[in-house]
Amino acid sequence: MQTPPVQASGDRELVDFNRRFYDSLWSGARLVEPRRFNTWPLVQSLGPSAERRLEVAPGLRPRLPIEGTQFVDISGPALGKLRDRGAQVAFGEVTALPFAAATFDLVCALDIIEHVDDEDGALSELSRVAKPGAAVLISTPLHPEQWTPFDDFVGHKRRYEPDRLLAKLAQHHLQVERSAVFGMQPPSSRLVELGMWWLAHHRERALWWYNKMLMPLGLRFQKELHFVPGMIPTAGVDEVLLVCRSVAPARENSAPADAPV
Repeated sequence: MQTPPVQASGDRELVDFNRRFYDSLWSGARLVEPRRFNTWPLVQSLGPSAERRLEVAPGLRPRLPIEGTQFVDISGPALGKLRDRGAQVAFGEVTALPFAAATFDLVCALDIIEHVDDEDGALSELSRVAKPGAAVLISTPLHPEQWTPFDDFVGHKRRYEPDRLLAKLAQHHLQVERSAVFGMQPPSSRLVELGMWWLAHHRERALWWYNKMLMPLGLRFQKELHFVPGMIPTAGVDEVLLVCRSVAPARENSAPADAPV
């Protein structure tokens, strides 16, 4: 997950806290190449038809090719390091993307929508900037009954019931094409609790261990993504990665079906 431990009273306070946290985190971190993630085969398969690409809030863990991709983030240090590698960068938030409608062929927003108060604003913006037929990659945790202190700690606003998630995506003209089990959260609750304690009491040391030790180990032990058409069977699944397509809203008939023609 890429969100700091915080309980904020308002959305603006949360954004300001996030910015301070990420500036500290990414100032001492190295950029991880997109090809090191298990999402890279998927990205490569989508790349030939994606001339214009956007990734929202990647920090220094981008999944799309760095050179030539447009990145949006709230962290100045992360944007600076991405720009130095040939990326196009812009400061901004997922609920107010600074781009015209129907701009991008591929949009990526992983581990984002569960963190914002305005989920409809986020999904509306992701849909708005995607061209008709564009691929939109979204990941999010599932099942409210699986809520743990870790969700509170990392700033989750919600976990999604699968049916509600599909309905929300459809509401914003995003059709699920395929999906896979996703996520790198440690399976051990005791390990998670230990990490939470260190972040709360020794943040600088905990971030050093995360950047230098835990992140490389997590990359090494990633599992290959196995996609199925539509939504995967979700029983026992903690997080899902969705490949969506932006679809144009259905046009209303100019006259009622039973009107004379």
